[in-house]
Amino acid sequence: MEVIRTARLILRTWRADDAPAFYRLNADPRVTEFLPGALTMEEVEAFIVFQQGLFARTGGCYFALEVESTRELAGFVGLKRHELDSPVRLPFAPCSDIGWRLAAPHWGKGYAIEGARACLNFGFHALGLDEIVSFTVPENRRSRAVMEKLGMREDTAGGFAHPALPPTHPLSRHVLYRLTRADAFKDRPREVG
Repeated sequence: MEVIRTARLILRTWRADDAPAFYRLNADPRVTEFLPGALTMEEVEAFIVFQQGLFARTGGCYFALEVESTRELAGFVGLKRHELDSPVRLPFAPCSDIGWRLAAPHWGKGYAIEGARACLNFGFHALGLDEIVSFTVPENRRSRAVMEKLGMREDTAGGFAHPALPPTHPLSRHVLYRLTRADAFKDRPREVG
């Protein structure tokens, strides 16, 4: 089901037949450089089921991102709700985070920013969120640049060890970025998603 459309992108809920393309995307070491590793097909299928359930419960998820002109699955961009009782409890929960993961051939085209801006608008207006966060490992300069282009600011006191990883894991340490609804739209008019 299509949820958001931009000039070049369609953000929609996931289908079971997205699994092969998403599996290939996650098998690319360039894509998983700052992730614990590639996903198995079983993990991909579980991810899709989880996102479908998350959308049903909260109205948001990491949406499947299609390039409108080709209908190709390019990855995901979207919003994930974290509650106090989530299986992986973030130290700043409850919160909603914005995240993205694109296939390497789609890097450098502005898709992450275009999709994320639409998701911020959707989150603040359609879902009524007051704040959206994002996080990554400090070395992930590409994602941090997207966060900053979106107007997010690093919470320098908010760095944390990701609870899904052992504290000694090289990817455990994360930086936290935040954006409030007031800050997101103070210098530009409200967008229509």
